[in-house]
Amino acid sequence: MKLTKDKAEILIPDGTDVATALAQTTHLGIGAHQDDLELMAQHGILECFGIADKWFTGVTCTDGSGSPRAGVYANYTDDQMASVRIEEQRTAARIGRYSAMIQLGYPSKDIKQTGNAEIQSDLSTILAATCPKTLYLHNPADKHATHIATVIHAIRAIRKLPLDKRPDKIYGCEVWRSLDWVPDGIKVVLDVSGRDNLKAALAGVYDSQIAGGKRYDSASMGRSQANATYLNSHGVDKMESAVYAMDLTALIDNPSLSATDFTMDLIDQFRKDVIERIAALAE
Repeated sequence: MKLTKDKAEILIPDGTDVATALAQTTHLGIGAHQDDLELMAQHGILECFGIADKWFTGVTCTDGSGSPRAGVYANYTDDQMASVRIEEQRTAARIGRYSAMIQLGYPSKDIKQTGNAEIQSDLSTILAATCPKTLYLHNPADKHATHIATVIHAIRAIRKLPLDKRPDKIYGCEVWRSLDWVPDGIKVVLDVSGRDNLKAALAGVYDSQIAGGKRYDSASMGRSQANATYLNSHGVDKMESAVYAMDLTALIDNPSLSATDFTMDLIDQFRKDVIERIAALAE
């Protein structure tokens, strides 16, 4: 596979040849940063772990050089930080038994150029090689600019695929903003109950973030547990942990639909739901 950046890499944790590892992929996650996949695509990782006919492949778009740093990493250069982050992502892929882990090596500033044809070309190449049935992306209501740019690139790449090569399910998952606000009739609830040891191990490898002052490991665990409990106010919990997502299929099926219009429609439905609930009880 030919990728744009010289520093781009493809890791095959079990040593399978690259073509086979990509072709056997059933679940694909495309994240902006090292550690995004282990939070937003956790459902796909767990779905595939130890299952003979299911394989998760991850894609991380940035090179890790712009990561915040503190503690023992406070004086690391951008190149040193990038090396640490890239190795942490490799470790997560080995722990999660990914079919393949692709790191594209773009600086974050390049990702935020949403007209960047190179990143879209790389993603199109990966999607064509993997043909996943299920795809995990960031969601367009995320508040991190690089996350939003990444999902826009991915949507444009998917739209270039023939209809029979597109994923069956495309989820826009939460990271930098909870999706609790999405109305229940629209919200996708992904059950990630159990395997707490595996989830902790996947998030825990990112010492550069945890020791640097961002407890993504405990925060993501807490969010998923809260999602499961607060999902239904009038019934007992049906799962222990849940990740919330948007169904992004409409953005692929309708090329004229913008990410802005798609997201604003969801917000309008949330607004309508809030108004109707208050109005029903107002004096």
